[in-house]
Amino acid sequence: MASPLLIAGLVCIAVLLAVYALLGIFEEQKQRDSMRNRLREVSEHIDINRKETSASWLHKSFMLLFARLGESVKPKKKKDLGKAESDLMHAGFRSKNAVAVFWGFKIGLALFGMTACLVTMLIFMGNVSYEVVAIVTLAVTLLFLYLPGVWLNWRISVRKDNISRGLPDALDLLVVCVEAGMGLDAAIDRVGMEMRAKCQELSDELKMLSLELRAGKARREALKNLAERIGIDDVNSLVALLIQADIFGTSVALTLRVYADTMRTKRFQRAEEQAAKLPVKLLFPLIFFILPPLFIVIMGPAVIRLMKVFNVVGQ
Repeated sequence: MASPLLIAGLVCIAVLLAVYALLGIFEEQKQRDSMRNRLREVSEHIDINRKETSASWLHKSFMLLFARLGESVKPKKKKDLGKAESDLMHAGFRSKNAVAVFWGFKIGLALFGMTACLVTMLIFMGNVSYEVVAIVTLAVTLLFLYLPGVWLNWRISVRKDNISRGLPDALDLLVVCVEAGMGLDAAIDRVGMEMRAKCQELSDELKMLSLELRAGKARREALKNLAERIGIDDVNSLVALLIQADIFGTSVALTLRVYADTMRTKRFQRAEEQAAKLPVKLLFPLIFFILPPLFIVIMGPAVIRLMKVFNVVGQ
């Protein structure tokens, strides 16, 4: 009797959550339609009549559901909230409700894992004791709760690595633009356009920096925001040099050229380091996957012939 009641309770909870999410989605859609009507009256150049595909509508609906679910469980302390916002910013998520969406996704994934595990074990494994069901369900729930954090760390690592690889090329382009007579703000905007095919992440950050400068934000503050969004030591050093050059009135072109040479040297040293690590990394695949088949191919026929000889001699 316990398993049908448990399944019925889970179904009721799921239905309530779905109804709550749909009510929130309809309210959000109503506000969005009202805002569209106002924008249509103000400007005719904004294309707000484009049709949204079902996939985009479903994506926005899920984002709204996760945001509402995560709003009540996201970190409340200022320190923890700042750490979560910084991690999401380093991963490329700059939305105001990114923390709520992320925590809502974590809770939703954990609830999905718990429900799927309970239903699977109670329906297809009816003879399992409730203690085992509780332990396995708890383990699966914790696993699903932990997986989004692992994915976020992986995304941060990949994004920082891509930006680190594209930064020397961006610096070279910036040096060329500044030495050609362009101002630093115009050079940043131009480099952001040119780097789009090479490094999308760095191009987006440079375009964001250019937009902040166009909006009238002070260059020091905009550069500090760039370093905070990316979170790489090389970018922090570059921002510190540019701020010092702006304060003391030194040549920006000379500063960028010196730092570009330094970055080029560091990239060459990083490549040499990776090449030096290659023999050590190849050691274990060589021992466990290459040498054993090689020995089998070389010694196999001789061993088979010896076995035949010994059989003949024994007879």
